[in-house]
Amino acid sequence: MFKVIVEKECGCFVKSDLKNGIELDSKDDALMKSIEMRDFMNDEFCGKHSFKVQEVGNSFVIAMDDSTSNGCCGGGCSSH
Repeated sequence: MFKVIVEKECGCFVKSDLKNGIELDSKDDALMKSIEMRDFMNDEFCGKHSFKVQEVGNSFVIAMDDSTSNGCCGGGCSSH
């Protein structure tokens, strides 16, 4: 099993229909799902963060890239 994990659930993620900790049978499917989610998060969320995909063991982690503003989209953002 391969997992897609969102490292920090920001307010936009919590309000979305996206799910954290998705498990898939195939590494390729997990990679494709993580890229799809990352692209959606970068395109549709408030834009105060950008997101990247990192492979960690049998997981693909969607992590916040460096902050793109001084604010936060609310909830789950302890670095601001």
